[in-house]
Amino acid sequence: MGVYLLPSKFNTNREFFNAISNDYERFSIEGVPENIESYILEKYKIDISSKYGELNIKNPFGIASGQLSTNIKQIENGIRDGIGFIVLKTVISEDGLGNSSMEDWKVDAPKMVIEEIKSQRGEIGYTTTWKGRGWHKNFAEYLEFMEKSLLLSKGSCVPVIPSCKFNLPESREQNFRDEEYRYTLGEFLKIWKGTIGSSNMYIEKDFSPTLAGSSMSKVKDTILRWLNDVPGKIREFSPDNKIFLGVKLMNTIFDDEFQIEMFKTILNSKGSPDYLVCSNRLFDSEKVFEGKKGVAYGGYDLSDRNLSVLSALRRLERSGEIKGKEVPISATGNICSGKMMLEYALRGCQNGQIHTYFQIPYENYKMRKGSRVAKAFLELMINPETGLVAGLQYLYEKGILKKQDGIIKFEEVVDIHRHQILIDGDED
Repeated sequence: MGVYLLPSKFNTNREFFNAISNDYERFSIEGVPENIESYILEKYKIDISSKYGELNIKNPFGIASGQLSTNIKQIENGIRDGIGFIVLKTVISEDGLGNSSMEDWKVDAPKMVIEEIKSQRGEIGYTTTWKGRGWHKNFAEYLEFMEKSLLLSKGSCVPVIPSCKFNLPESREQNFRDEEYRYTLGEFLKIWKGTIGSSNMYIEKDFSPTLAGSSMSKVKDTILRWLNDVPGKIREFSPDNKIFLGVKLMNTIFDDEFQIEMFKTILNSKGSPDYLVCSNRLFDSEKVFEGKKGVAYGGYDLSDRNLSVLSALRRLERSGEIKGKEVPISATGNICSGKMMLEYALRGCQNGQIHTYFQIPYENYKMRKGSRVAKAFLELMINPETGLVAGLQYLYEKGILKKQDGIIKFEEVVDIHRHQILIDGDED
């Protein structure tokens, strides 16, 4: 079995292929319908809704934390263009006096370069390179941004999730800076309660890709300590445990076996997370960008590693080597097609967080008008050979999915790994 479980292009019955090809051509001129999910359900009897943790989302595609979720206009546009959910740019924790132990991750460097990248297996993809790290403005501005974004979320039913990088001790001998956790979480919870209400606050704890390349992450025991202790530390300073905690795992510079060890540690950690985000970009210590040596990168090497590790995780679960509650997973890493979203879903991922694919050169999109997100949506959903709808129809025709009340459901793909061995990959 290779990396992929699905063919490079979906081969569906002629009637379906003709119908979706016609829609693909028409929408490329007219634009994607405002409520594309209802259109797909009515015409193709396919339900593409899913979950983000316990939240309902209309489709599995979201904007990842990064340069596309740094201002309120981007949030408005993402919601308008049909995104399923949005993760806000990662802010850096601080105490009530404005002190932050992770100050080095507040880097104002918005310039990005989108470039082709060839994987070790020879596949050409895209990667985004920039020097910036977390939110570089002050914390009060982030809270204002968070509040406005949550109000938009409440009005649109599109989940918006804050993201934070909390204090991390550089060694086992160093203590956590509790005041950074207490103050940051307290301010977050005030904003959440004032906008969304009494429901648990969704929050992502971000282990960034640049952290993987820093001196802080050279010792495996240090990383495992973070994974074991940080979830409990976040819960400790969340009154009445009013949070739904996600942890965004980094791809370390170590091998796949250590990635699995990270999963085992976080799943059995103190105050274990409610969901995981797996896993952010790889790190190239030798590449130089804008005078800075060492940058994060993506492309097919990233998705290859993530899919391989997730497959190994599921095999260990089925064999009983990993026990305990299965937590929801949000995928991230080279989600450049509906097909890639399904590759992650077949390994149990509820949804996918996207950054680079919303910024690739225009010639990669068939649609010629509208925003980049709208153009990308047409490809992700309606492309007749690699889109999500065609992929779900393909899985149904192969007998891998069954209809429920006459409907093919994306959420059923997420459950496949629980009750059958992953399907064999096709070679064509």
